[in-house]
Amino acid sequence: MTDTNRARAPDQHFRYEPWRPVMPSYENPLADAAEASEALRGLAHATRTWDDPADTYQVIGELAVGIRSLHQILGQIAAVHTARRDHVSADDGDRASGAQAATAAADGFQQAAALIDQADDQLSAAFAESGRIVWHPRPAPAEQWITVVFLQGEDAERPLRILGELGHVDAVDYLAQWDYGDETTQAALENGYVYDEPGAGANDQVITSGDYALVVNPHMGYVSLLRRTEPAPEAEEVEMLAPPAMGGPEVLGSYSSPGAPKRAPVQPAKRDGSWFEPAAITAVKQARGLTL
Repeated sequence: MTDTNRARAPDQHFRYEPWRPVMPSYENPLADAAEASEALRGLAHATRTWDDPADTYQVIGELAVGIRSLHQILGQIAAVHTARRDHVSADDGDRASGAQAATAAADGFQQAAALIDQADDQLSAAFAESGRIVWHPRPAPAEQWITVVFLQGEDAERPLRILGELGHVDAVDYLAQWDYGDETTQAALENGYVYDEPGAGANDQVITSGDYALVVNPHMGYVSLLRRTEPAPEAEEVEMLAPPAMGGPEVLGSYSSPGAPKRAPVQPAKRDGSWFEPAAITAVKQARGLTL
């Protein structure tokens, strides 16, 4: 069925390209609406974090201009619905129903414009208050958290099993075998695995035990261990210990109990892989010729 009265889709699809500057046409509402939509999506993403909170003032000013333009746009859309209501029909061809729908739509757009006008007043008042703020640098944290090890998927099954059967203390003790002290700290600093607080995901579960924080995300299937440390510690070479070899099904023994098996030190494998890759895994890769 041909619908001459429906809004036609644009002949071209306006795809957002980050390298392409936003250039309004001032003549093509389809193109400019697509550009505005993508620009707002980009702004929503960019404003999740701020390097300098003082930048919020300029952004609010730009939003104030945009919200006034939105008020004008809604008024103009309402006007075209009113002006052309005698030249429309409903889906079933009923012209009276079409005119009624056009009138109702115009009223709705006018009401939305009125609400936008109220939002503009609120934004302007908040904008003025924000202009009175002098932003000071945030003091450096007294402590930081560095990633000791991150395991996901099949690699996370063993520590998650320990957590479920023996508790978080034993899970922390198991993962702490990847902690090589100052060497781990220095590697985390060099790779940017340093955080003000443990756990950043929406579904992260954080359990602290001494200077360690166990972060578990059952939805994403990962587990990680972080260690509390002072900012910018000095690195120091220490001997590395490999985690215990993993065979077939086993009865888990507590690493915290007095009768726990001793962790026999082994010669560390050559460090060709990631700083956060267990030495046993690196050794297997070298044996199979998988490292570069």
